Amino acid sequence: MMMYYTHELSRLALKPARLLASGQSQLLRHPLNPCSRIPGTRSIASALNVFEDLTRRYPKPAFNLETTVCDGETVLVRETIVKRKPFCQLKHFQRNIDRSDDPKLLIVAPLSGHFASLLRGTVEAMLPGHDVYITDWRDASRVPISEGNFGLDDYIDYVIDFIGHIGPDTHVLAVCQPVVPVLAATALMAQDDHPSAPRSLALMSGPVDGRVDPTEPCELASKHKLSWFRRNLIHTVPAPYPGTMRKVYPGFLQLTGFINMNFDRHLGAYRGLFRSIRDDDAQEVARHREFYDEYLAVMDLPDAYYLDTIERVFQEFHLARGCFRHRGRLVDPGAIRKTALMTIEGEKDDISSPGQTRAAHTLCTNIPDDRRVHHLQPGVGHYGTFNGRRWREEIAPRLQEFIRKA
Repeated sequence: MMMYYTHELSRLALKPARLLASGQSQLLRHPLNPCSRIPGTRSIASALNVFEDLTRRYPKPAFNLETTVCDGETVLVRETIVKRKPFCQLKHFQRNIDRSDDPKLLIVAPLSGHFASLLRGTVEAMLPGHDVYITDWRDASRVPISEGNFGLDDYIDYVIDFIGHIGPDTHVLAVCQPVVPVLAATALMAQDDHPSAPRSLALMSGPVDGRVDPTEPCELASKHKLSWFRRNLIHTVPAPYPGTMRKVYPGFLQLTGFINMNFDRHLGAYRGLFRSIRDDDAQEVARHREFYDEYLAVMDLPDAYYLDTIERVFQEFHLARGCFRHRGRLVDPGAIRKTALMTIEGEKDDISSPGQTRAAHTLCTNIPDDRRVHHLQPGVGHYGTFNGRRWREEIAPRLQEFIRKA
């Protein structure tokens, strides 16, 4: 419980130093300051600037997708929230153009520490030819405790509700962690002969079967008992957050885990930032901050959801073993017959290794062969499957073709 309080106190304690460093950096770099021409001054200013970057709080980023291009025409895009729920809101990227024949696409963002805006590049690539919606999960520290808790079964309920709201012939793309609950939701809708069951389902870089070539997150989950995660990683939200007294897996702890997985790479990135600021390389500074302003913005997860995911997805592999239950009801992926299935993996993915997502094809036994596709993208890691050049130029066109044919 005290860790969250200690973290907040350390933020407050560092705030004066951060503000001082920011002011001193600007002063030392000001062209009218004679000291700015003293050898070594630019390096000191650069170091102060990096310190300010490392100690500030990163707010929830905006998507900033104000336009898209449809058939060569620049079209305005307006973000609207079409459905609100306590732990998530359904966001619609409404294009100012009449293209009623474009497929409706729901992108299910991961509830795993980062905000949905991490999929900005995913949305941007799909906007020109699709009517795009996305699940915008809320930071659990902002949800009052009076709203109750939120577990994996609730996540599945939310997905089914959102698909039903969008309506029939919706295509669904699940990125990373949501592949398991979204596949379960699709199976339940098939079992119920739901009128809005997805027309197609694309699963991207997620742990359908974490037993296949286990990665570091899978090994961590299997290394410890569930009680260890509850004792060491679950903490209480302090005042004055709206979610005061809510039990959560804090975003700052999850971020620590992300960074430790690739510590040398992140250390190198900040060394590069130091040199870029010192050398006035504005383009490189902007490139670094575009990535890290997103990467370092994190959110808290509800404790029930996090512990459910650890136990049922990463420790006991319920879906892969055929024993996944939703509110006591057995989930049967074999019931999926009318929904086309595509799985996408990155060759160098160190979070969900190749084979973990493809396992969905083994579970969905009754989808015809001509309505299922697997794509393994050479040379990309986890984030490269849904962001970056390879995503835009090689993966997205294949996904778009799959959706059109579904």
